Amino acid sequence: MEKAARHRQGVGSFSVGNMEMVKGVIEAAEFSETPVILQIAEVRLKDSPLELMGPMMVEAAKSSDMPIAVHLDHGMTMKTIQKATDYGFTSVMLDASSFSFEENVKKTRQIVELAKGYDACVEAELGIVGGSEDGSEDHEIQCTDPVQARQFVERTGIDALAVAIGNAHGEYKTVPRLQFEVLEEISAKCAIPLVLHGGSGISDDDFRRAISLGIRKVNIATASFNQLTLAAEKYLHEKSTPNYFDLSHAMTEGVYKNVLHHIDVFKTPWSDQ
Repeated sequence: MEKAARHRQGVGSFSVGNMEMVKGVIEAAEFSETPVILQIAEVRLKDSPLELMGPMMVEAAKSSDMPIAVHLDHGMTMKTIQKATDYGFTSVMLDASSFSFEENVKKTRQIVELAKGYDACVEAELGIVGGSEDGSEDHEIQCTDPVQARQFVERTGIDALAVAIGNAHGEYKTVPRLQFEVLEEISAKCAIPLVLHGGSGISDDDFRRAISLGIRKVNIATASFNQLTLAAEKYLHEKSTPNYFDLSHAMTEGVYKNVLHHIDVFKTPWSDQ
């Protein structure tokens, strides 16, 4: 993220749920010669257990020719965050955004202290990003307060701040309208990288503009899951005698293309012309 900041670019943080998704992200990173972040959210662990996904993600990152970070997204419990750092995740996120400001500060500081022992980075969220990671809830968007953001960063010692500026997890019901003036104010008050959650469904131009205003990490989940599913559906429809290995390749390719597209967008400067 620091390197991206120097070049006014964004880093793609791509959610994964199986081996094909991990392979698709890594292959796109290596083809484009671009560092990326592999991530998995705690809410997904009931379908993609951390004891299986964690070691695979970490090993894939270590084996890659590109610098790959491994991130726990939307960690909800100290136990899960501890487990992720034990596996070798290089960053973790505590999502205590639904709590009061003071409680969010308190809980986040506990994670920061934990992460220091592992030399891991910590991301936290202030404000409420709409929707939910698994689509089970529909949280109402509450934009991050810029003044509180500065206080939160100073009091917690976090490395990255996830902001709410009109973005939402999952499928957008209408075209998202990002509050760029709020983002600009937050960026002016906070000296750390800012994170945009709910990236799937945001336009390429809005991505670029948000990055120009301080967003350094962009989360992509739904778009990758959708492209994997569509690729599998297309393969099974076209093949009268499908086999697992070709199906696996098709799913990897679907994720690869989606990740490659977003990498290109996040590296391209925004222009209002």
